[in-house]
Amino acid sequence: MGKIMDAVKNKLQSWLEINDTSPRAIVINRNEDLHIYQAKNRIWYNGDSDELEQFYKQLNNNKSLFWASVPAVGLGIRKIHTGLPQIIINKITDIVIDNYNGVEINDVSKLDRWNEIADDNHFDDLLWDIIAETLYLGDGAIRYSYDPNISKYPILEWISGDRCEFIYKRGRLYEIIFTSYYEKNSKKYKLLEIYGYGYIKCELYDGKQMIDLKSLKETENLKTELNFDKELMCAVPFFVDKNSKYKGRGASKFNSKYDLFDALDEIISQWVEAIRQGKPVRYIPESLLPRNPNTGEVMKPNGFDNSYIETEADMKEGSQNKITVVQSEIYSDKYYQAYVNCLELCLQGIISPSTLGIDTKKIQDPNSSYERQMEKTTLYTRQGIIESLNDFIPKVINGVLNFQKILEKQQPEEDIEINVNFGEYDSPSFDSQIDTITKAKNGGIMSIETSIKELYGDSKDEEWIDEEILRLKEEQGITEMEEPSINQDLDLEVIDNETNDKSNTANVLENNK
Repeated sequence: MGKIMDAVKNKLQSWLEINDTSPRAIVINRNEDLHIYQAKNRIWYNGDSDELEQFYKQLNNNKSLFWASVPAVGLGIRKIHTGLPQIIINKITDIVIDNYNGVEINDVSKLDRWNEIADDNHFDDLLWDIIAETLYLGDGAIRYSYDPNISKYPILEWISGDRCEFIYKRGRLYEIIFTSYYEKNSKKYKLLEIYGYGYIKCELYDGKQMIDLKSLKETENLKTELNFDKELMCAVPFFVDKNSKYKGRGASKFNSKYDLFDALDEIISQWVEAIRQGKPVRYIPESLLPRNPNTGEVMKPNGFDNSYIETEADMKEGSQNKITVVQSEIYSDKYYQAYVNCLELCLQGIISPSTLGIDTKKIQDPNSSYERQMEKTTLYTRQGIIESLNDFIPKVINGVLNFQKILEKQQPEEDIEINVNFGEYDSPSFDSQIDTITKAKNGGIMSIETSIKELYGDSKDEEWIDEEILRLKEEQGITEMEEPSINQDLDLEVIDNETNDKSNTANVLENNK
């Protein structure tokens, strides 16, 4: 019996044999590294259609993309770039900079010293470049340097992310390497400036070989190594969003939007091409062709102001030679709807269309909250940038003040507390904020003091807020009465209301007389 069962089992196994064909590993080939990623972001921001086409045709990763496509001979299409990426970054940067109200430092002498350094370096203008380049490139770093031929103050230099490298050890920033290139006698040289905690090193390379710094005029005054306090690094990195693909680096706001930007440009380009091809076409008999009044020659047509197609003259009896005009229908509504849908996807999660002045909805109800809800996207983006700046700017100020101490051959001091002030963003959502605060105030769950501070935030100083609270209380008839004082020296007894016994009180008053 056992032999029979074994035989049946073996036959079943051979019949039900299963081959495991699942892959042991999945290989994904990346066609770009960090430098190509940063170059792509910069090209999208620059908004040059010729650069976009050249870049994508050389990338060789997806020929189906609009900017990488090569039309057939004779079927070329005019490729148009909307400029949307640059508009997005510039508008967000303007919103943040317009609300920047400087810093507060309790130490007046240090505040004055920082204001002098900030004015000398045009820090407000520099801050615009820092925010803009960080948003589209992903990151960068600000470094301190000193050149007595340029300024008596420390110099703040912003280096964009495509010119610096962050070195981490055990998850912590260890060094920042800044790269510069110089050309001499048709040769290209690379300068590495390595900023670490307590040191700055400079290395000049000719290809892969390190050479003397004095080989170039631009680097001859640089020192090979400069040492100082080990607690200080004379550079501060900055990024807003973390990059999931390149660890330790910042992410561009264009992440996951490249294909959408490409699609939007394709829609616009096809729309314009349809308009061009949909222009009226005149069919003119040979006898009616426009001719040069001087020579009598037929005027050649062109694609813009004199477009026509020649036809043979009709020689039939009773026929008339006449000009026929034909124009194809242009589906503008469909192109517009495709443009709107793609545009909203491009802006999704970054900025609201109303912030850019784009009307993508035909809202019949003037009291609709659609625009206020959309504006929240801009508020969230702005708030994320401000939170990063609240950490970045104090580090820059403390670092440059200690760097100045080193230049004066003094010991660096401990970091001081610095408050960065940003005003409220004046947007349609401000009306919504008023409605919310008013409801909370009328509902008895928010005081006048809290409502005023919540509404105006850092846009008004404490003195103005206190005066506004006092004005509102006076208008609403709310007064604060002083608590009556009691003479503690008098041993007055409480009057018994039930017996109306005033004898003890009267006796005390009489004795005090």
